[in-house]
Amino acid sequence: MSRVKFGAFLAPHHPIGEHPMLQLRSDIQLATHLDRLGFDEFWCGEHHSTGWEVIASPEMFLAAAAEHTHRIRLGTGVISLPYHHPFNVAQRMVQLDHMTGGRAIFGSGPGALPSDAFTLGIDPMVQRDRQDEAIGVIKRLFAGERVTYDSDWFTLRDARLQLFPLQEDMPFAVASQVSPSGMTLAGKYGAGVLSIGSMSNAGLLALPTQWSFAEEAAAKHGRTVDRKNWRVVMTWHIAETREQARAEAREGLLRWHNEYNVGTLMRPGAVPYGSPDEAVDQIAFSDGAASVIGTPDDLVAAIRRLQEISGGFGTVIGFAHDWANRENTFRSWDMVARYVVPEVNGLLEGYRTSRDYVIAHRESFERAGQAIMSKIMGNERAAAALQETMAARTATTGGHTPDLMAEKAKGK
Repeated sequence: MSRVKFGAFLAPHHPIGEHPMLQLRSDIQLATHLDRLGFDEFWCGEHHSTGWEVIASPEMFLAAAAEHTHRIRLGTGVISLPYHHPFNVAQRMVQLDHMTGGRAIFGSGPGALPSDAFTLGIDPMVQRDRQDEAIGVIKRLFAGERVTYDSDWFTLRDARLQLFPLQEDMPFAVASQVSPSGMTLAGKYGAGVLSIGSMSNAGLLALPTQWSFAEEAAAKHGRTVDRKNWRVVMTWHIAETREQARAEAREGLLRWHNEYNVGTLMRPGAVPYGSPDEAVDQIAFSDGAASVIGTPDDLVAAIRRLQEISGGFGTVIGFAHDWANRENTFRSWDMVARYVVPEVNGLLEGYRTSRDYVIAHRESFERAGQAIMSKIMGNERAAAALQETMAARTATTGGHTPDLMAEKAKGK
């Protein structure tokens, strides 16, 4: 089985109250922390309203994050293409690719918040078509074409990029929620997928059907899609015990759900929870949930179940949030890197096999040890040196050292 990559998705979702400047710096610290821990990808979104999601330019944020990181790949998660002239998007992504040293991933979407589209005077019914149109033009620009194009929302006149991506083939990804449009678009262009809708139970169970849309669209347009380029988003908060994880996340989870999902977005069907415990039970402990508040073992089990349900994917993306305080949040990511990543990817199998082999063949090793000891005791100088070594060790531990020379004299 191919190894699963791990990443983080920063929308961001921050409750109102903290100084914006310090909040942004904290987000960059998170990217830096994940880079040190060996995470593979860091994604950052674009939003213009709600007060909870304050990064308006993922390219600008990721360029800053690139100066504090070294190996983690940096993805726009996502640029809302209907909000921008495609030529400007292409220019910014090329610049980001160079500023990150070839670590940029181009993620796009139609725009997730109705309030953003309203602010910009965009009809929500045209957003997905505009995303499709923009991707087609941007791919031509990346390929070095000189493009003339007339649209009802942008114009290009003999346009060609003067700088091209540092990567020979910059990775593309398309956001997908519950509708088939994102997957269909990914198949049309042979792009990767960022499945954001998988954070809900319904989205989780719909993953196999979702991927079939991508495969069907790819076949229709003479392209291919690869599961290794499929990124599935989950939510989690991890601690040493389930009780500790609950205690750390419960208040922030309640606030996130009641104030943001219900109070701000007014998501259809979302109802406020009456207590932090109810929020945890409904979101993280209901049957089939794609959210985990618990131990590393709980998250390992959830990821394996997600692999089984979906049929396999390339990267699991953790949704960054402020359910817990900053210290415990960073520790949660640390535990994922230390205990979940190696378990999911079989990195500890060699250790366990070696340990089990030693235990199973203990008698053989003991016989070998006895033979070595016998050879040492056959040499008086070697035996005396061993006696001195054991005496020194005993002096530091307070134990008793046998008189090896006396035992040798007795013929033992």
